[in-house]
Amino acid sequence: MKDLNYIQNFYFIGIGGMGMSALARYFRAKGMYVAGYDRTSSDLTRELEAEGIEINYEDREELIPDQILNNKENSLVVYTPAIPKDHKQFNLLKAESFEITKRAKLLGMVTDKKYTLAVAGTHGKTTTTAILGHLLKETGVKVTAFLGGISEDIQSNLIMQGDDLVVVEADEFDRSFLNLSPNLAAITSMDADHLDIYGDKSELERSFREFAAKIPENGKLFVKNGLPIKGVTLGLEDNADYSARNIKIEEGNYVFDMKTPSEIIENLKFNLPGQHNLLNAITALAMAIEYGSPTDNDDLARALYSFKGVKRRFSYKIKTENLVLIDDYAHHPTEISAVHQAVREMYPNKQILAVFQPHLFSRTRDFAEDFASSLSDFDKVFLLDIYPARETPIRGISSAWLLDKISNPRKQLVTKEELSEKISSSKPEVIVMMGAGDIGVEVEKIKKALQHEA
Repeated sequence: MKDLNYIQNFYFIGIGGMGMSALARYFRAKGMYVAGYDRTSSDLTRELEAEGIEINYEDREELIPDQILNNKENSLVVYTPAIPKDHKQFNLLKAESFEITKRAKLLGMVTDKKYTLAVAGTHGKTTTTAILGHLLKETGVKVTAFLGGISEDIQSNLIMQGDDLVVVEADEFDRSFLNLSPNLAAITSMDADHLDIYGDKSELERSFREFAAKIPENGKLFVKNGLPIKGVTLGLEDNADYSARNIKIEEGNYVFDMKTPSEIIENLKFNLPGQHNLLNAITALAMAIEYGSPTDNDDLARALYSFKGVKRRFSYKIKTENLVLIDDYAHHPTEISAVHQAVREMYPNKQILAVFQPHLFSRTRDFAEDFASSLSDFDKVFLLDIYPARETPIRGISSAWLLDKISNPRKQLVTKEELSEKISSSKPEVIVMMGAGDIGVEVEKIKKALQHEA
């Protein structure tokens, strides 16, 4: 693989993905020529185009820019595992012997030889990474952070303040995080997921241990208290090395003290609902403090309180006394349960409707009983069809099959076309829309319909 210093042109196949677009933005900000392909136009690709990145949306060989085709020696083609094997542009560039690499490997090259803070885990890594990047930026550290979601604070998935250190989301999908060499790292969770890649939970855990083994002797690993892996422990109201104590809710915010190995930091405030998010905050605070953020002034506390969140992570779309609409990326039973805990804590006396779009046939099959259990906790459940993403259908696995397993009798299968009318006629007080597919598009439609009625 060529030294990145010799690369002047980048072509991203699948540029609209969250991890791909952050890297595209990074190289564009460094003055490189950046272009790409994606299957569909989106808010994110339109933002990239506004930043000067050329994007095409049809898989035709002639749409590859001349700047790439005529400069093979100093061009790099970057792709995601999600692109199909018969992708014409990819296969042409491969046949022409262009330098080609996966996104994960490129992220490893960018962070190589830089002081790196990495956040891994089957849940919580995006929010934790965003909080950590925000804390460091707001306390004056010259940080570059690659985020797995759009930070509400900067409306971007890239923080680029300088090169003192790099913060990255370490993704376990396809074992991508094994391309990283972090100095400080956190593991927020190790629940079974991506069994289409790993086969079983033990193989997933083995991969996390391999990731942990990459941290040098003078580095540190932070782990959620109770995980079967050694490190600096993180927790809530427990004996962890870093732990939130005296947790209270005041005006919709968490107020708490944090015990560190050397002191108690009192009266911290945090805006995001849900104990899972509070643990994410503890993780980010611990990593920022270990890196060197001072705790003896108000900067760290002020930075934490000013964090607004990540898009599609418990994002309020409507928030009035009579109606609340929340959008969340939750696509695993543990995440759905975390959203339920958060919404019940904030709205203990209100009727809560869950609208869920399952993501992947394999995940629906592998965790069907857990999905049914976590969804049954809501007052009412609307289930959309399974979003296939990279998969072809699996015989017998459908949303109707999953619906039968949900014990809550107030449940129904709903199409996208009838969703708006069904939600309106059910007169809900709190609506939570969850999933990792294209349900985000439906959220905007529901928001407009409900606001029009109001």
